[in-house]
Order: sequence, then structure tokens, then C-alpha cells
Amino acid sequence: MDSEVNETYIILEGHVELHKYRYLYFTVMLMAYICIIICNLTIVYLIWIHRNLHEPMYVFIAALLLNSVVFSTNIYPKLLSDFLSEKQIVSYSVCYLQFFLFYSLSGSEFLLLAGMAYDRYVSICRPLQYATIMGRTTVTIFLSLAWLVPASVIAVQVVLSYNMKLCKWNFNGIFCNNSIYSVHCLNSKVHIVFGAAALVMIGFFPLLFIIFTYTRILIISYRRSKEVRKKAAQTCLPHLLVLISFSCLCAFDVIIVRLGSNFTKLVRLVMTLQAVLYHPLFNPIIYGLKMKEITKHLKRLFHQTKVS
Repeated sequence: MDSEVNETYIILEGHVELHKYRYLYFTVMLMAYICIIICNLTIVYLIWIHRNLHEPMYVFIAALLLNSVVFSTNIYPKLLSDFLSEKQIVSYSVCYLQFFLFYSLSGSEFLLLAGMAYDRYVSICRPLQYATIMGRTTVTIFLSLAWLVPASVIAVQVVLSYNMKLCKWNFNGIFCNNSIYSVHCLNSKVHIVFGAAALVMIGFFPLLFIIFTYTRILIISYRRSKEVRKKAAQTCLPHLLVLISFSCLCAFDVIIVRLGSNFTKLVRLVMTLQAVLYHPLFNPIIYGLKMKEITKHLKRLFHQTKVS
């Protein structure tokens, strides 16, 4: 590779024995991507066409699943292309675009889960005021903030980082996450402080809010009737499972970046793939199986398909 290419392209060195298993990698990840698209969009379609699913809780679910589709589309097409390419490279600008989408959509997921937690709190703890509080305007504000706030925060981080001096042209990864910082000669204090502030704003604060909200739901529902406790369990359990799953994804990303040098290349690859593979598939499975109304419409859809 000549010097001109090295000035504008980053080499991705996180693949393991790609020359030997490239078609296996490609087939498995292509099937996973197709499943992610079909499973997520099927539930979004059901929520879109059935009026009884046009409630705030289901609107948030649809937004979360669409977020997963965009998140996966940011990763998988480039990954699939790399599996079949002789050289796994990405331009510096495209790498930062992938970085921006990866972390802004991750932040959006936390804020969407926070919105869902608030919706469940109002529904279970203040049912008589639910229609007033969780109106169309409130839901629109929640959705707008969930996508705009992380995008704005991560955009500032990208602007602060993009023009930093590069000292090497490769990093040990298969797509552009925080590992891209390893190509910089040094990280400024402003960049480090803002990165920590961004993590607190779009990750830690929403997580604290979610934990506080579900704790309140648990306490209040425990004091009420068995029917209220049953409703709380049925509607909150899927959200909690998704929260745990997504928290694991974030933990994997942090572990890979902070402790990556202590892992073998194979372990890094497995942890990276786990971070982008199971969660986008986990969401539609949980909501399809655990949400009663969605499950009912899914059964009807499959029955109509069989009949036709």
C-alpha cells in the first residue's frame, strides 16, 4: 500500500484467519443481518398497521427496533464487504462516520429505554393520569430528544477528535469504535474530559433514571393488588431484559477498548461480534414472545401466511 493511501485509509487488523474462514464468516453474518432486518421490521410493521398498538409503549418499542436496524446497517454491510476483500481498510472519514452512528445510536437506545421506563411508571403508578401525561406531544418530545441529544453530544466528540495528529494507520478491530483513538499520537485533556461527560450524559444518567423508575414501580406495585403486580411483571420484564442485554453490549465495548491489549486476537473478535450480534436479534425475540398483544398479532400473521 503506497504512502498516499496510508494517509487517508485505516487498516482494520481485528480479523482472525480471514483467508481461511472468510466464506463461513460471510455466510453466518449475512444470515444474522437478514434475520435482524426481518425480525425487527416485522414487529414494526405490526405496530404500524394495528390501531390497538398505537399506544406510547408500542411506539417506543417500534422506535427501539428501528434504532436496532439502523445500528446494524451501520456495521454489517461494511463487515460483510471486508470478509470478501483482500484488504480490510476504511477511509478515515468513513471510520469516524461509523464511530458517530455507533455511539449516537447506542446513546439513543439508553434514552429510549428511559422513555419506556417513564411510560411504565405512569401507566402503573398513575393510571388515571396516563392519557393526559403520555399524550402524543410527550411521546414526540421523548423520541426527538432520544435521537437528537446523543447525536449532538457524539458530533462534538467527533469534531474534537477528527483533526488530531495520527501516529499509525491501523488498529486491532473489525469496525470503528473507541479503538480508533489508538491511532492518535495523544489524547488531549479536553477530549478525555468531554468523552467522560458524554458517557455520563447519554449513558450513566439514563441508566440511573431507569433503575430508579423500575424500583419505584416495584415498591408501589408490591403495595397494591395482585392484578397490579401481574401487570407490572408482564409489561416491565421485557424492558428489563432488553436493558440488561444492552448494558452487556456496552460493557463488552468498554472491556474491549480498555483491556483489549490483554486479550488474544480471537477473544477480541468473539467479544466484538457478541457486542453487535446478539442484541439486535434479542430485542425482537423478547418483545415478540413477552408482549401479549404483539405475540397475538404475530400468530395471526403467521397463520395468514400458512393459509395463503
